[in-house]
Amino acid sequence: MLKPPRTGMPPPDTTPPTDYRAAFLQLALEYECLKFGDFTLKSGRKSPYFFNAGSFNDGTALEQVGAFYAQAATDAGIQFDMLFGPAYKGIPLATSAACAFQRLYGQTVPVGFDRKEVKDHGDQGQTYGAPIEGRVLLVDDVVSSGITVRGSVDLIRSLGATPVGLLILMDRGERGQGQLSAVQELEEHCGIPVISVACASDFHQFLKDVPQYRQYQEQIEDYLREYGA
Repeated sequence: MLKPPRTGMPPPDTTPPTDYRAAFLQLALEYECLKFGDFTLKSGRKSPYFFNAGSFNDGTALEQVGAFYAQAATDAGIQFDMLFGPAYKGIPLATSAACAFQRLYGQTVPVGFDRKEVKDHGDQGQTYGAPIEGRVLLVDDVVSSGITVRGSVDLIRSLGATPVGLLILMDRGERGQGQLSAVQELEEHCGIPVISVACASDFHQFLKDVPQYRQYQEQIEDYLREYGA
């Protein structure tokens, strides 16, 4: 059921916040995308916190997430012709970013996606949405194993386009298979930069500045002493 509009409330401010990193982390806590506790990650590591972008699950949250993506990409100065969202999480995230570029900067940005299963009827092929061409900026939530992104980069190149970067929400700053971080390993393997809305240092500073979350600071510092890049 759709939620009724809040009466007497001013329209949302569509100007990207100056400190968008802190605003993003606050939104992640409000929507319980960031949780504290005892979590087992895909890597098998036991983490005191967990990030799940799937909890950004309504129009209000996705509108703001899109603005954070657009601000991070603009600050990075990366040049691109279109956005690409790897299925499945990347689909709404890339869409929200494309809408934000139009809303905030007046830029009409094409957006395309891949399919998990190739269709053999109707609109056939490995991708849908805008044709995959030119300079392509990928949009996803986090980098874990990097398998999905590597597959997307290979697909984009096979279609004659050029991947120019990956835009993510959260860089956990943890080691991958070696001494480099998972993000650095992906950059090295794919030959593209990874741009994050927020990184581990932003997260640590945010926890220090907000009294009710300081209690988790020591656990996270212990975790990163063991697994940080």
